[in-house]
Amino acid sequence: MRKIAVISQKGGVGKTTTSMNLAHALALSGKKVLLVDMDPQANLSTSLGIHGSEVKGVAAVLLENEPIASHIAPLKENLDLIPAGGKLGELEFLSDGGSSRGFLLEQAIKGLSESYDFLIIDCPPSAGLLGMNAMLAVNELLIPVSSDYLSMQGLSRLLGIVQHIEEKLNRSSKKWIVITRYHRRRRLANEVRNKLLNYFPGRVLDTPIRESVALAESPSYGVSIFDYKKLSFGAQDYLSLARDIVLKGQAV
Repeated sequence: MRKIAVISQKGGVGKTTTSMNLAHALALSGKKVLLVDMDPQANLSTSLGIHGSEVKGVAAVLLENEPIASHIAPLKENLDLIPAGGKLGELEFLSDGGSSRGFLLEQAIKGLSESYDFLIIDCPPSAGLLGMNAMLAVNELLIPVSSDYLSMQGLSRLLGIVQHIEEKLNRSSKKWIVITRYHRRRRLANEVRNKLLNYFPGRVLDTPIRESVALAESPSYGVSIFDYKKLSFGAQDYLSLARDIVLKGQAV
């Protein structure tokens, strides 16, 4: 099972949009995919039509030690979700357990590898205990970067944090960059893309995700782009991105 955390500390770059639509694209290609919502805001869960304070989800797994399998919600063929849960934010204030607090999710997902081809985690926009659990549970990071310089600065800060954590724990992960909100006719967008290709050779995925009204609209209907407008640019781009991810996995 490939384990991928979709992570960014900058808002508005399409982190949740990428988690949701990449997962559905992989499922449509025949891969078994489990989505995990690790953001207390639960935007991923809400975007897929699961909401309400009574939902327990990841919160019950990490805070109450409940079996992870009991909180898996089937969404589509080949696609399941573990929603965030109303109390997930309380994990940030967990004081018991010492350093083991950062490995709660890693321990919880053991045993799932035979059931899924991909685990995709939608991370919170912070490097707190929730983000730490997500990073330590995976071996690949997917970082959305929108086509502006502020997003590039956010990427540099995030990579610095990740490097510090990995050096301290003697761990390493593959890091992929996906360009989002891309306008191919805008000079700035192409400048940002060229800089990323130069700074991170071999790490920028071939498919940029174009800016799309349909991608912005689909969460309000509680569905992915494939259920909302399957012939849109957004759907085409995420199908292409899924192929990139599969090919990258075969090459490493």
